[in-house]
Amino acid sequence: MRNNLWLGRRLEQIWELLFQDTQRKNNVIIKFKGKWKNKFGHIKTLKNKDTEIAVNSLFQSSLVPEYIIDLTIAHELIHYSHGFHSPLPKLYSHPHKGGIVTKELKQRGFANQLSLEKNFIKNEWPKMHQELTKYNRKSRSSNYSNLIKWFRF
Repeated sequence: MRNNLWLGRRLEQIWELLFQDTQRKNNVIIKFKGKWKNKFGHIKTLKNKDTEIAVNSLFQSSLVPEYIIDLTIAHELIHYSHGFHSPLPKLYSHPHKGGIVTKELKQRGFANQLSLEKNFIKNEWPKMHQELTKYNRKSRSSNYSNLIKWFRF
């Protein structure tokens, strides 16, 4: 079952296996959050100086391949290792400067997953996103219709 506990374990496994060279200088929290069409995840610094990694909540579905989640986690960990939203020294002026994230993902063994992700984004994600959000769209529009009917007496 894909929940925040499962996601935390994936973060620990990826960090241990592929980011041993990245020192953890603060508390890093990861959770499913948001239901985005054009964003798989983000990283931010919380008010208490913890780092939060958010992964698209739609990825809790077993329809989404696990490598997409792993790649999203690794992407955000690269930002962390470069000093973006972490206490580590900032290595670049912009988080994606010169394609640095993609280059580093390849260096860390994610070349195949990047290729699969490209195909997933182009050929699978649009339909999958529509399917995963269909229920929410219907319920919102029907709630609105019911509200209008109620005000008409």
